[in-house]
Amino acid sequence: MTDVAATTANAEPEALTDEAILARFQRTKNQPTGSQTLGFRMVSVSQATKSVEVEFDAKAELLLNPMKQIQGGYLCAMLDEAMSVACMVASGMTAVAPTLEMKTSFFRPGAPGKIKGVGRVVKWGRQVAFTEGELYDPEGRLLAKATGTAIPTPFQNYKK
Repeated sequence: MTDVAATTANAEPEALTDEAILARFQRTKNQPTGSQTLGFRMVSVSQATKSVEVEFDAKAELLLNPMKQIQGGYLCAMLDEAMSVACMVASGMTAVAPTLEMKTSFFRPGAPGKIKGVGRVVKWGRQVAFTEGELYDPEGRLLAKATGTAIPTPFQNYKK
């Protein structure tokens, strides 16, 4: 084998651009049912800052409590989704990161409609990832904030 062929054979796969990752999320035909229920849509990706901006379309018929506000558990699920997707981006789309623990603070009730989510990885390690997430209403007011820890796990470990 020539030096060029050996180098090519051992080369790492080419890294995905932010645009390619965003396009992959936006065109998927296999969106998880939980993501569908939350009305998840990827808005932007930044591998440099290990962050994502997402949007949720909170449907009144699915997510409201008796006070006509988004039930807190669904807000937690939105935060978990934003932070988890940020982990996938931080890994270069090679790993998922199941949540180990999460702490959430609620600042105001969420109403049905569009909710902006921001997820970011503060530290990505071999065995643990530290994450943060926020949710905002259409006026830009903070609804809820979370921190979490997750376990980076290569995709191939889930392909059974």
